Amino acid sequence: MDILVDSNVILDIVTEDKKWFLWSSQALANYAETHTLVINPIIYAEVSAGFDRIEDVEEVLPAAFFRRDPIPWEGAFLAAKCFLAYRRRRGEKSSTLPDFFIGAHAAVVGIPLLTRDIARYRTYFPKLKIITPDS
Repeated sequence: MDILVDSNVILDIVTEDKKWFLWSSQALANYAETHTLVINPIIYAEVSAGFDRIEDVEEVLPAAFFRRDPIPWEGAFLAAKCFLAYRRRRGEKSSTLPDFFIGAHAAVVGIPLLTRDIARYRTYFPKLKIITPDS
């Protein structure tokens, strides 16, 4: 079974985040035993932002550990619609579009999302199976 891994989970591990490192590293290790871990270009880009060299990113996101899937066209459409709904509800963060691509990707292909960013995914993708610290 596949599971899409949100960039925040990967970044928690890479940055050794004081609050989230333990949960993120344990969750990723546990799901790696039973699922195929999947990332997409948006997740790759978000993780890449903290690195100067692509070789360093490749060490953090090895293709042997993370399957790299494209975002389906239907997912891009859904991401845009959810982002517009967010803006209509007076959502003010302009950096949220990547989250909508990630949520839409998981929703369209019907796989769970491993994340610690709960509220937005539950609000805009209510049928999406989300694996979070409180689940």
